[in-house]
Amino acid sequence: MSSRTSEFSAITDRRQEFPSLKREYGGMPLAFFDGPGGTQVPESVISAVSDYYRTSNANAHGAFITSRETDEVVENARRQAARFLGAEGPQNISFGPNMTSLTYSLSRAIGRWLHRGDEILITQLDHEANRAPWLALREQGIIVREVKILDNGTLDYVDFENKINENTRLVAMGYSSNVTGTVNEVQRIRRLTHAAEALLLVDAVHFAPHFPLDVTSLGVDLLLCSAYKFYGPHVGILYSKGELLNRIPTYFLRTQEAHAPFKIETGTLNFAALNGVTAAIDFIESFDPDPRAESRLHRAMQKIAGYEEVLARRIYDGLQSIPGLRTIGPDFNVEQRAPTISFTLEGVKPHIVCAELSEKAILAWNGHFYGIRAVERLGLLEKGGLTRVGVSLYNTEEEVERLLTSVNEIAARHR
Repeated sequence: MSSRTSEFSAITDRRQEFPSLKREYGGMPLAFFDGPGGTQVPESVISAVSDYYRTSNANAHGAFITSRETDEVVENARRQAARFLGAEGPQNISFGPNMTSLTYSLSRAIGRWLHRGDEILITQLDHEANRAPWLALREQGIIVREVKILDNGTLDYVDFENKINENTRLVAMGYSSNVTGTVNEVQRIRRLTHAAEALLLVDAVHFAPHFPLDVTSLGVDLLLCSAYKFYGPHVGILYSKGELLNRIPTYFLRTQEAHAPFKIETGTLNFAALNGVTAAIDFIESFDPDPRAESRLHRAMQKIAGYEEVLARRIYDGLQSIPGLRTIGPDFNVEQRAPTISFTLEGVKPHIVCAELSEKAILAWNGHFYGIRAVERLGLLEKGGLTRVGVSLYNTEEEVERLLTSVNEIAARHR
């Protein structure tokens, strides 16, 4: 058995830890290619959430045992999230109900810093959660420019370089597109923002489930992701560099601690879900078999990325041979590409494709996936958007072949 085959077997063997993968529809096992919208959850995460309610359910900062246990749950989640992202420490990790809410909180806070005529740069490729909060600042005279995308679903870096200038105060961009699978050149943009003395905020919601992250080496100022995209519960995670969050004038209650990481955490956190976040990161880390090794999380994510890339390449290549089908986004010859493939099928609306896949117990998404500006720019919004499939660590080669066979059959039926 080759080393790669052995590694892949070690990953597919872990499918048994996901209760939902046992479900069937129409006598067939469900094949979950809907991961870009939120992954399935292993039993260890489900148990962590329910165990918190069974044993330690209490509000934080009390003198009694269950409250002290709740404080430890929060600190454990901060420590693990810091390790997952490569952050300096738990003091740089804040939590919220979701990435969108955290970004709106940041936009309102950063907006208090800015003056009429200051500029923010966003992109056409981004999820609306990293566009709308910044576009709202136009109401107070902030200039918000957007970087164009090219026809292949990648950013126009020439346009980026032309639009960033001495008035730019913030660049808000995604690490990877949940529409096209494009992985953006964050380090290239970091050099531009350094030269302009601007902040760099990165939406890593679609990147974090698939690749190792090291925010320290990236040098980003702010980075956000969501645990429910990497096998955890619905929790938004914010990384803020150094003492930056202490300087951002966030809105907060007098009862909150007025310093990082607490000052942006309005209201009571979801403690049970945070226990699940820790369990989700533990689950990912367990894909590296050596518990004594340093960089275990990084190596585990590299293994997961390698596995997902093989399956995604097979989907991409298989779709290319289907008459009338057009994939949207870069091919797999680029240095890095997320395992997310979107496509259109001539003469068939995306929601019809997904409905017919559903009858084969294959779960896929249709529409714009909240990357509405990109889909609009690509001329596909009025046509119903796209069909999207994404690979997660629990998908298999057999499921990939089922998917390709089913799409072929749909194409032939509507030809």
